[in-house]
Amino acid sequence: MKEKLNNIILVPTDFSEVCQNAIDHGVEIAEYLNYKVCLLHVINRETKTQLKKEQKSVEVIEKKLKAIADKIYENTKVEVDYLYKEGSIFDVIHKTASDIKAQLVILGTHGKKGLQHLFGSHALKVITNAPVPTIVVQKRAFGDGYKNIVFPINDFTEARQKLNWAIHIGKKFNSTIHIFQQEQTDPGLLSRIKIITKQVEEAFKKYDVDYNLVKAEKKANFTKQLLTYAVQNNADLIMILTGPDMYSPDFDLGSWDEKIMFNQAQIPVMCINPVECGSVYYEYITLI
Repeated sequence: MKEKLNNIILVPTDFSEVCQNAIDHGVEIAEYLNYKVCLLHVINRETKTQLKKEQKSVEVIEKKLKAIADKIYENTKVEVDYLYKEGSIFDVIHKTASDIKAQLVILGTHGKKGLQHLFGSHALKVITNAPVPTIVVQKRAFGDGYKNIVFPINDFTEARQKLNWAIHIGKKFNSTIHIFQQEQTDPGLLSRIKIITKQVEEAFKKYDVDYNLVKAEKKANFTKQLLTYAVQNNADLIMILTGPDMYSPDFDLGSWDEKIMFNQAQIPVMCINPVECGSVYYEYITLI
């Protein structure tokens, strides 16, 4: 029998508007999934400089975190904890997620604003090395939840882990999953994509998850098609696989990731790293 997990959502914050939106997302998700929330502030050089400039001590950080946590508990009854740790944003977020056995990280970032100016390739570094899935949030509000989820399938998809979360979230939010399948001229790659798509459809049917299948055009840019489809169908979440070592002959992965994660429509994006299920906390059997 698997050990029961402490289902925790980790939300790093620098007290900016976009990070508050990430906290709001985390709390809403926690209510749907019956998870806890842990707020984290990383005390880095920027924080120290600001505290020194304002002639304030680290205690002000704790007071801010406590005030946010108290307000969340007062309004929602979601269980909230908070931490503040000194060090590099990259190292502290990863270590904290592992230490508390978080199931999710919610990362608020928008251009050069949010999470202590963490954006672009720097945000990618946090996300692609995270031990658990990360939902990237910009300024778009949570709304009514993740009712429409876009699930791209391309030639570098390792479907198992993304599929696990799609089923889990799809059932909790009563979502429609929009499978957006890449088309290929290469017979081998196309065969792989079709096999993955069939496996995904079979799993959705098995767990009674509502879905539809849409095929991209062969010659058009897959990323642009995906984002256009997501906007036109009022997507609330896009789910992608990320990872520092992933490779596909058809994609510049960094460009692919950044265009999706920091999309102009500000649709939240769930990023899942392709790691072995045996070494992580979110194997589907533990989620249901």
